[in-house]
Amino acid sequence: MPIFKGAGVAIVTPFTQDDKVNFEELGKMIDFQIAGGTDAIIICGTTGESSTLTHEEHDACIKFAVEHTAGRVPVIAGTGSNSTAEAIRLSTHAQNNGADALLLVTPYYNKATQKGLIQHYTAIANSVDLPIILYNVPSRTGVNILPQTAVTLAKNVKNIVAVKEASGNISQVAELAALADGCIDIYSGNDDQVVPLLSLGGVGVISVLSNVMPKLTHDMVMSYLNGDVKLSRQLQLSVMNLNKALFCEVNPIPVKEALNMMGWNAGAVRSPLCEMEPQHKELLRKELAAMKLI
Repeated sequence: MPIFKGAGVAIVTPFTQDDKVNFEELGKMIDFQIAGGTDAIIICGTTGESSTLTHEEHDACIKFAVEHTAGRVPVIAGTGSNSTAEAIRLSTHAQNNGADALLLVTPYYNKATQKGLIQHYTAIANSVDLPIILYNVPSRTGVNILPQTAVTLAKNVKNIVAVKEASGNISQVAELAALADGCIDIYSGNDDQVVPLLSLGGVGVISVLSNVMPKLTHDMVMSYLNGDVKLSRQLQLSVMNLNKALFCEVNPIPVKEALNMMGWNAGAVRSPLCEMEPQHKELLRKELAAMKLI
């Protein structure tokens, strides 16, 4: 049984003006997501700026998300690292604080071999009892989880049960689905490829778009899974321009700016990320207005 079906939000981490985690605003965002139909909260992922959170902030965000969500939907904690030992520490902490599942990005910078990836993920999985989603995003990490590697892990490690596919390579996803033959659940990691991935047997999306449009993102997935492919396709195509605007600069720069434009106190991104270029802000504002979000 999948950890969740539908749309999980890769939620931002809001910051105060003095660059502290804004837990009050994070709680409001979680409530907004759940009210909008979001099927899972993914905390401390790429969109949550996990790479610039301190260890203490990372642990505190996971603990807060679990406590505030209070079982209404699953909470999936991003606990990946380029150090296997650190990923184990983060993962065991998340388990001890009640997370429902883990999202583990491929170890970045080290550029592990496929054998190294198998050893890395197996060691982390063996340290916890929670279900694990592999996170394949080679554009950020420099490492691609090959379909054969994902299937090997799923077949040999009982709690490796899913993959977030953000390679952008639909042919690779098709190969993965064919090799897996149902042994691993597949989530889209790209908001502009949700319906294509669902057509290959995917069960949902871990979404940036959901930060600003939770209901539409949920409906896009569930209409497909419930058999209304036409509606799902219409919803996918209706947000193509907004998706482009949300990724006109590196994530999460645009989505935090979008939330601020919508009246949220998302705050700034942490360095080395920086404020959006003025022309990109105007593009984003235009697309938010077109969708009647501002």
